Amino acid sequence: MRYLQAIVQEYKEHYLQEEVFETSISGEIKRIQKALLDEKFLPSVGLKTLFKKLLRRSKYPMEIAIVGQFSSGKSTFLNALLSKDVLPTGITPVTSKVNFINYGEEYKLKVHYNNGANEFHSLEMISQFTDQRKAVKDIKYLTLYAPMEILKDISFVDTPGLNSQSLEDTQTTKKILRDVDGIIWLTLIDNAAKESEAEILGEFLENFADKSLCVLNQKDKFTPEEVATTLAYIQERFSPFFSHVIPISAKQALDSRVNQKEVLIENALCSLQKKFKNSSISNKEAQNLSFFENDFAQFSQTIEDITQHDNSNDEKMMQDSNIAEVLHFLEHTIRPRAIESKAYAIKKDLRSICDILIKEYETILGVYESLLLILRTKEDEILKAFDAVYAKHLKALTLTFEQIDSIMQTIAETMYENIKSKSALRYETQTTLFHKEHVQSHTYETLFIDDEAIMQKLFYENALIDKQIKAAIAHLRNTELQSSEDFTKVFQILKNAVKSWQEPYELIKKNREIASDLEFANTRQFVAKVYENIILAYHSAILGNIAALHKKFAFFSGAFSFSYMQITEVSIFEIKENIDRHIKIYESDPLKYSLHIPTLSSILETVKKNFKFEKMETFLVSRRNYLYKTVETSKEQFKEINTEQINYVISKKQLFTDKIKAIQEIQKSL
Repeated sequence: MRYLQAIVQEYKEHYLQEEVFETSISGEIKRIQKALLDEKFLPSVGLKTLFKKLLRRSKYPMEIAIVGQFSSGKSTFLNALLSKDVLPTGITPVTSKVNFINYGEEYKLKVHYNNGANEFHSLEMISQFTDQRKAVKDIKYLTLYAPMEILKDISFVDTPGLNSQSLEDTQTTKKILRDVDGIIWLTLIDNAAKESEAEILGEFLENFADKSLCVLNQKDKFTPEEVATTLAYIQERFSPFFSHVIPISAKQALDSRVNQKEVLIENALCSLQKKFKNSSISNKEAQNLSFFENDFAQFSQTIEDITQHDNSNDEKMMQDSNIAEVLHFLEHTIRPRAIESKAYAIKKDLRSICDILIKEYETILGVYESLLLILRTKEDEILKAFDAVYAKHLKALTLTFEQIDSIMQTIAETMYENIKSKSALRYETQTTLFHKEHVQSHTYETLFIDDEAIMQKLFYENALIDKQIKAAIAHLRNTELQSSEDFTKVFQILKNAVKSWQEPYELIKKNREIASDLEFANTRQFVAKVYENIILAYHSAILGNIAALHKKFAFFSGAFSFSYMQITEVSIFEIKENIDRHIKIYESDPLKYSLHIPTLSSILETVKKNFKFEKMETFLVSRRNYLYKTVETSKEQFKEINTEQINYVISKKQLFTDKIKAIQEIQKSL
């Protein structure tokens, strides 16, 4: 026992420990993911995929859109931020497609087409897919990958100019602005004060001031005083559109950054890696690295030259370009807001996921609730329908009883009519004066029952009783058949109601992709098998009650219709015996006893006794006749079955109620 307890304890300690999630938005996603992907919810592939997307989204670097009018120097500015000429520049609006610039292990270009196809190309091919002077209408957007440290933290979106020739490009840019974490509005210093600029800002950036930065490019072309004057004007004039304004020189930044030691070293390393890759491919069977010695020696010399190089002028040019202030703003102003905004948006999405799942479960819940409503509301209607069956056929049962009573009357009257008189001798012993016994005969009128005449009239001559009994049995049979049909109609009330319930739910489907396929499949299966799951119990009970009706009728009709002639003969015999007994009594002492003549009522009593008339009366017209008992049994069975089925549906419903409560608790924990 101790050994078993130790195993249980070890299992609890190692396998039932509550998982601890990191206090970040990724940790929050994982916590909710674990809760909602629990097997009790039968989670869908769509929900699992959505959580993967949310996790990827939570780890995405912040996304900054570069926006501006044509010829504002967007491509040059981005190249300066990246320290490399990765984007083409020119005097025409060459950036006609959205370019997503993301981190990658190597430089490459991914082309996304409108038909869903993708292609990879070298970065040098980018101008073939961005220049709107070329046939690029089939391209949806481009993704550039570069192994640059800045891209691990920031993804840039290079957008078409807002004064581009394409309305579609302008609409695309407008949509992007809603979704990115930050916006850099790039404009030339000498364009910034123009009214056309203000109109575009009013149309596109009025609602994004909290995440927008205005960058005034080409400050190197103006004096510090001119730059300061323009800066002050822009800060006042465009304050509704930007949280900050920074003047820069993208050209100075690019020229200086490409000569920065870390950039030169990174470029040299990338070149070395490419050479090694090409050399190793052409020297597959080499046993050592001797084939790479010269390349590595050149690399080492290059690094030495870079290290010894005096780049103080480049550093001053970088400082004069003011690009560092842009990076500082992105890091210390936009990033905190982006992190907070992303966390808020993702938590909102997580709550939305819970709302969707709850709503989908409520859809399933409605299936069971509507079935419960039918079972509950139809109970009174069905119980009244059972009572109506009894009320409907009670008169017919009374008529059948009256027919049988009339048959009894006919048999009794026929017997009474055929009690006849005849002359008979009785002998009396007398004592003479001389004490001798003397037997003397006396003629008197006695009685006898003409059984042959009775049977002839009732059964042989015109089959009177046979016809009447068959008519009574046929009437009862008709009542039995009609009441059986009416019992079936009572069942049809429930069956039709459930059938109407079933039709709209047989093909019930989830409304949202993330909802559980299995939950809805199980619900469809329950609806499809509602006869087996719900209706069969009622149907079986009804069939049992109809069978009971047939059995009782068969017993009654058999006992009555197949032996009525023999019962009549028995009744005649009893009356005959009674007459004979009274004749003997009379003959024993004529002075003391009179000759007994049977009355019609006594004959009728005998006939009814032999036909077990009281049982017939109980069976047909008593307060608890056979139909009444069947109806009452049916009602009790129905109530019992209905209670069981209601409890069964409630138990099914409770499963989903519990799941809804569980999801609501998960949602509250956000």
